[in-house]
Amino acid sequence: MAFSPALTRLIDALRVLPGVGNKTAQRMAFYLLQRDTAGGRQLAAAIEYALEHIRHCSQCRMFTERELCAICANERRDAAQVCVVESPADVMAIEQHTDYRGRYFVLMGHLSPIDGIGPEELGLEILRDRLTGNAVQELILATGATVEGEATAQYEAEMARTAGARVSRIAHGVPVGGELEYVDAGTLTQAFSGRRPL
Repeated sequence: MAFSPALTRLIDALRVLPGVGNKTAQRMAFYLLQRDTAGGRQLAAAIEYALEHIRHCSQCRMFTERELCAICANERRDAAQVCVVESPADVMAIEQHTDYRGRYFVLMGHLSPIDGIGPEELGLEILRDRLTGNAVQELILATGATVEGEATAQYEAEMARTAGARVSRIAHGVPVGGELEYVDAGTLTQAFSGRRPL
């Protein structure tokens, strides 16, 4: 049985979300149409408003409705420390779970030549400008522990060293509460190579 063109269009639109396949998109569409049309209208309006008004911060590339995001606009944040992350979700995790008081640079991804993602797509010219201004004294690399994340970190480290900034990398290894017998080999190797004296 074929759905109406409008329903098919809605299902296809919902499938653009990550992790949403055809069946999940159908369930979402049916729910919005059957049970929560007001919620569907509210969702549509919120998406339209966000796409119209949200942009990247001119300094860190975080999502914002202004020229500068709230973190970059906060003069109490330490402008000499910049933490480089792959996504806005990483900023939120650091803000919620640490006492970091510096600023950020959000890549919106990582270097991946096979996918056509190079330094330009990550806005690294903006980061280079911040580094050459001599305001940044330490660049904290908080990219993922993947091959792409490590390659991105190496590229950024070289930029920082060229500009005379100190470079550090967040630690990777055994999670708090983790038991060694359940930790994978790569994580355990990383934990041993990144050990520090007590």
